[in-house]
Amino acid sequence: MTELSVQGLLQTMSKLIQVHISLLELAEQKTNILVHNQVDKLNQIVNKETSSMKQITILDLQRIEDISALLLERGYKPNPKITVGDIIKLVVKAEDKKLLSDAQKQLLGTIDQLREKNQLNQKLIEHSLAFIEYSMDLVLGPPDDGVTYQNPSHQQQGLKRNGMFDSRA
Repeated sequence: MTELSVQGLLQTMSKLIQVHISLLELAEQKTNILVHNQVDKLNQIVNKETSSMKQITILDLQRIEDISALLLERGYKPNPKITVGDIIKLVVKAEDKKLLSDAQKQLLGTIDQLREKNQLNQKLIEHSLAFIEYSMDLVLGPPDDGVTYQNPSHQQQGLKRNGMFDSRA
């Protein structure tokens, strides 16, 4: 494989790492925003995350193209399922192997950190929603179970939740 092709793949991986690091930073900001219930700032973070995800999609396509170019140089048929790990096995030059391996480890490590942070944020959101539902039940009373069928002529009219406050007052 030519050094130029390996460098192209390394550049693409470097960009992928940078975008994932920025996503990790956004996830950390999101944790703080969720803890402090700053909904307006949450929208801004989500928009930035969406933009980063679009970048990742583009860069991942570039990574697949870079891998395909490397495979073609070696006389192999391009395959989008080939990973960087597979390419590392094909590279002969030890320095290129190390650079690709280091980039792969850094990207995978960042993705793992991002996954953990997103799981934490998901739990924070779930707890926040549970608290909101609990608060609504305290104020309005538990919701009636509307899952079972009732004859419309036997249903009561009006609000059915009776909590601490009479909302009709």
